[in-house]
Amino acid sequence: MMSPDKKIVRVREVMKADFDMVDGKMTIMDALRTMKHVETKSLIVNKRNEDDEYGILLISDIAKNVLGKDRSPDRTNVYEIMSKPLLPIDPEMDIRYCARFLERFGLSRAPVLEHGKVIGIVSFTDLVLHGLVDFNGAGA
Repeated sequence: MMSPDKKIVRVREVMKADFDMVDGKMTIMDALRTMKHVETKSLIVNKRNEDDEYGILLISDIAKNVLGKDRSPDRTNVYEIMSKPLLPIDPEMDIRYCARFLERFGLSRAPVLEHGKVIGIVSFTDLVLHGLVDFNGAGA
């Protein structure tokens, strides 16, 4: 039970707003070369059109499905191993519910969507390090 004076920490406050967006037709190697935000350990795959959905490609997916299966990263496309559609997180969600959501669906991270657009990525690391203990300032 939450005490009434305890501040609710929202996903928006702990998510990583910097992430990489790639095209599903790119090769794995090209997608990795464009990756600027390695700390997210993932790439968001852009929609092809308004009726499409976003996808996600985790570094672990590349390790398991390209490296582990001895496939060429120059001949494997992002769309072949990405996950789609995504299970999005609302930026206003309480981080405790976000942790439960990720656990329930077996996810390590998920995109944060607002008005149908990806605005960030949130992971267990973000929830714990920035939600419970704020390393950028005082305790949460």
